[in-house]
Amino acid sequence: MSACLGHLDLAAGRPYDAGMGDEARERNVKLTIEYDGTRYHGWQRQANAPTVQQALEEALARVVGHEVTLYGSGRTDAGVHALGQVANFRTGSAIPAERLVHAINANVADDIAVLRAEDVAGGFHARYSAKRKTYRYAIVCRPVRPAVGGSFVHWHRFPLDLGAMRQAAALFLGEHDFAAFESHSEGEGTVRTVLRSEWLQEGERLDYWVTANGFLYNMVRAMVGTMIEVGAGKRPPEDVARLLASRDRALAGRTAPAKGLCLMSVEYEGDSLPNVPIRSGG
Repeated sequence: MSACLGHLDLAAGRPYDAGMGDEARERNVKLTIEYDGTRYHGWQRQANAPTVQQALEEALARVVGHEVTLYGSGRTDAGVHALGQVANFRTGSAIPAERLVHAINANVADDIAVLRAEDVAGGFHARYSAKRKTYRYAIVCRPVRPAVGGSFVHWHRFPLDLGAMRQAAALFLGEHDFAAFESHSEGEGTVRTVLRSEWLQEGERLDYWVTANGFLYNMVRAMVGTMIEVGAGKRPPEDVARLLASRDRALAGRTAPAKGLCLMSVEYEGDSLPNVPIRSGG
């Protein structure tokens, strides 16, 4: 199997082939991107709604002088943010990578920024080459809603039992079937391996950090919604094990609001990672 063939492009229903269409261009460029997802309907291009992918593809087309297809590491939902989204595209442009950063940012809205651009091997694909992803979910617990930074946190009016939430978080570690924590199946299987699952506290703010070899649709938000119920005393921490075994989404907690979620990083071969297989997911 060649480096450019054999990755299943699930969206298009065909193998990802570096010799087809736009991918036939000479260079493969990797972008690391941050964005405030508040006014976007997620990452993936849509017909009648603004998305991050569309904004960047239009900016890139102006910079390199041809239409560009941007392959993201995964889809983030409407209102979800990113500090370390990764994408790649093909181009015949000779503009050096370091100049691409400033050129793209000059042509895109202020709530999107390319942090780095680098030339990578032809077989690199932002989604299918990924080894693991890390998300952070932020909650502010206090009686009064936040006036500053409220677009980036979920406000919870009442105190939460952090100790109980930490017990629940620990039960997500390892390989499990996460069918009870996804909104709908995309036909890619529901087993994932969670490498990090912990709550950190700084003052009124609680941050949930989770790293896995892939995520299902709304998986992190469903996990957080369930742990909020644990913290509120509505279910015991050990209920997480029962929910994982049940594979029944109706039994788990609500999906937490999108604005508290941020994609922090996507990591690839050579990033000092454990040998954990990647499973695709949003």
